[in-house]
Amino acid sequence: MVEATITNVVEALRKSAYRITGTKADYDPLLNMIGDARFVLIGEASHGTHEFYEQRAEITKRLIQEKGFTAVAIEADWPDTYRVNRYVQGVSEDFSPTEALSNFQRFPNWMWRNTDIMNFVNWLREYNDNLPQNATKVGFYGLDLYSMYASIEEVLNYLERVDPEAANRARYRYSCFEHFGEDSQTYGYVTSVGLSKSCEEEVVKQLQEMQRRAAEYIHNNHQLAADEFFVAEQNARLVKNAEAYYRSMFSGRVSSWNIRDRHMAETLEHLVEHLDQRGTPSKVVVWEHNSHLGDARATDMGKLGEVNVGQLVRDRYGKDAVLIGFTTYTGTVTAASGWGETTELKQVRSALPESYEALFHQTGIPQFLLLLQDDNPAINILKQPRLERAIGVIYQPETERVSHYFQASLPNQFDAVIHIDDTRAVQPLDRTAYWELGEAPETYPSAL
Repeated sequence: MVEATITNVVEALRKSAYRITGTKADYDPLLNMIGDARFVLIGEASHGTHEFYEQRAEITKRLIQEKGFTAVAIEADWPDTYRVNRYVQGVSEDFSPTEALSNFQRFPNWMWRNTDIMNFVNWLREYNDNLPQNATKVGFYGLDLYSMYASIEEVLNYLERVDPEAANRARYRYSCFEHFGEDSQTYGYVTSVGLSKSCEEEVVKQLQEMQRRAAEYIHNNHQLAADEFFVAEQNARLVKNAEAYYRSMFSGRVSSWNIRDRHMAETLEHLVEHLDQRGTPSKVVVWEHNSHLGDARATDMGKLGEVNVGQLVRDRYGKDAVLIGFTTYTGTVTAASGWGETTELKQVRSALPESYEALFHQTGIPQFLLLLQDDNPAINILKQPRLERAIGVIYQPETERVSHYFQASLPNQFDAVIHIDDTRAVQPLDRTAYWELGEAPETYPSAL
C-alpha cells in the first residue's frame, strides 16, 4: 500500500472513530449497536492487560444495568468460577472478593486473581445485594475445561449428598484416573500413545447416568435442587470433554483447540437453557481472549480448520450475538516466558508496521471505538487482511512475528474493536518481588 493510500485510510479512520475520553457516554454508540442482542462477547488482545479488563468490566456494568444482562461467562474453569458465583449471589461463606477468588491457583492464576477482577466481583456483589428481593441476581460462570480432577470431586460431593449408591458407582468409574496422580497431561500422553487404556467409556457412562436420573434429583422442580443438579451435571460434562481434550493434546493443535472451544460454546448453550427456565430469556456477556471470541473464519485459524467460540455462537444465534475485540500498540503486560514459568511484568514491543495495531497508532488517537459494521470507506478498506497481534499467557518478544501475529480481516472477525494505544500490565493479587521489579525497556527495533 503506497504512502498516500495509507494517509487516506488513517484520515478516514480518524473520522470514523469514537474517541474514548473516560466518560460514561464513551460507549453509547456501542450500546446502541448492541441493541437487544442476547450475547455480547468481549475479547482481549492479551491475558495480562489492565485496560482490557477495566474497560470490559465497564461495558459489562452498563449491559447489566441498562440492558438486563444477568450472567457473565468467562474463560475459566467451572468449579473455580462457581465459587465466585456463590459469593456474588450472596450464598457463600466467603467474606471478600479475594477470598472468593481463592480457587484460582492453577497457572496462569493472574488471569482471574488480579485487582481488576477483584474490583468487578466486589461491584457485582454490591449490585446483587441492592436488587429488590425477588429480582434475578447476576451470575458469574466459567466455560473452560482444565479442571478435570476438581470437577470429579464436585460430582462425587454432590452424589454423596443426594444418592450415596450413585456416588459409589461414580467413584468406581472415576478411579480409572487414579494411576495418574491428578496429572491430566500425563494421562493424555500415556493413553494417546497406547500405554494405558483411556477412561472415555467411564466418563461417558457417568454423565449419561446422571442425565437419566435428573428427574429423581430435581424434586418437584424445586429451583434450588435444579440449580444444584445443573452444576453437578456440568461438572460431569466437563470431565467427559476434558478427558477427550487431554487425549487430543498429543495428536495435534487443531483437534485439541476445537474440542476446547466446542466445549466452551456447549457450556454457554447449556447455561442459557438452564437460566431460561426461570421464565425470562437470559442475556449473557462472555469474556475471553480475542482468539476465542473473534470469528475464526476471518483469520488464519479458519484456514487451519480451527473453529472458535465466536464462530459457533454466531452460527447458532446470528444477530443475537455481538463480537467485540481489543487491540493495543505498545505498553506493558503481565505474562510468562514459558508455560508454568514465573509471572513477569514485560515490555510490549511496538506493533509491526504492517499490522492493524500500527495502522490504528497512526491515527494519533490514544483510545477509540470503531464500529466495524458501518458502511464507509475506512471499514471497507480494513476488510483487506492484515497482521493482528495476540498475546496469551506467554509473551516471547524475541520471536514476536512467528509467536504473536496472524492474518485477519478485522471487520469480518468482530462487530466492533476498541483500540488503546499504550496499555499497562494487569496487577496480580499475588504479586512477587520478581514481578514488581519488572523488565528493562527493550531497545527494539534497534538491532544494537
